[in-house]
Amino acid sequence: MPYTVYILRTSSNTLYIGQTNNIERRLKEHQAKSSKSAKYIRYFATCNLVHSEIYNSRSEAIKRERELKKWPKAQKEALITRNEDTSLS
Repeated sequence: MPYTVYILRTSSNTLYIGQTNNIERRLKEHQAKSSKSAKYIRYFATCNLVHSEIYNSRSEAIKRERELKKWPKAQKEALITRNEDTSLS
């Protein structure tokens, strides 16, 4: 089962990083501000998916999530920008 590591940008321009085995469901939970949504995301009016990566196992996804969370914001922004640049090609 594939797992997705994702980055959301909130309406206050902060970044949230998470991982899931069902990205569509998880995004709906965040946008609906449901009880299953991350508490952090509930404080913001909106959030948008700005980056995602797919991994074959949950352990790989968790490892990558932890790695990204340690990065400074500038490095995360560079990753997002690179992703946007490659999706335009």
